Amino acid sequence: MKAMILAAGLGTRLRPLTHNIPKPLLPVGGVPLIVWNLLLLKRHGFCQVIINLHHLGPMIEQALGTGSKFGIQITYSHEPIILGTGGGIKQAESYFSGEPVLILNGDTLVELDLEALVDFHRTRNAAATLVLREDADAANWGLVEVGEKGQILRITGKGRMDSVPAMPRMFAGIHILHPRLLRQVPKGVVSSIIDPYVRAIERGETVLGYDLQGYWSDIGTAERYAQAERDVRAGRIRLEARQSAEWHAPLS
Repeated sequence: MKAMILAAGLGTRLRPLTHNIPKPLLPVGGVPLIVWNLLLLKRHGFCQVIINLHHLGPMIEQALGTGSKFGIQITYSHEPIILGTGGGIKQAESYFSGEPVLILNGDTLVELDLEALVDFHRTRNAAATLVLREDADAANWGLVEVGEKGQILRITGKGRMDSVPAMPRMFAGIHILHPRLLRQVPKGVVSSIIDPYVRAIERGETVLGYDLQGYWSDIGTAERYAQAERDVRAGRIRLEARQSAEWHAPLS
């Protein structure tokens, strides 16, 4: 399975830090956020990754190069106009070759068994699988309501309207989708990937939630960025020594 890392965002909530450096290159524990994600992918057997770029995109491309230093093949999708999650994934559609793809955010720090996630998705023949978290502030993040068998019923109130018992969750920004869900997504237009997921739920397709039990941090504010640094120092999330050494190869 191929993977895509979303790295086109402006990082507005972290300004002024992101005026001169794109958020995915901000270091946590001395290693850029996006590299944490690349090494997570490599650890779980992903070898082909596409990264979308907009804000200060050339800096990301220069830092990561072809991906050879990580043992990964990196392709880039350039967005002269930022397209959002839906538009950005749609623009990269041809890269997926009609096969399911794993999507991650380039500015999120996470510890997750991606192989188990892929197995969960495949064995249930899902159209999409969204990684979810229990969170007391789920409604503020964007409430995802999940049925007893893991079927997602509603996302931010949209989807199935029948009264079925539901568990509140938040979307962790990691998901697997089949490209057929992109058919109605307009190319070159700003959109959210949540919209095709809602349409799939309304059609009765299998859109599942996968509960994340490990570490997760959205590096969206200065406070969460500082907390992530403390978490790394405390050993709550770490890179394998071999992987960390791979990163410290000279930048191309």
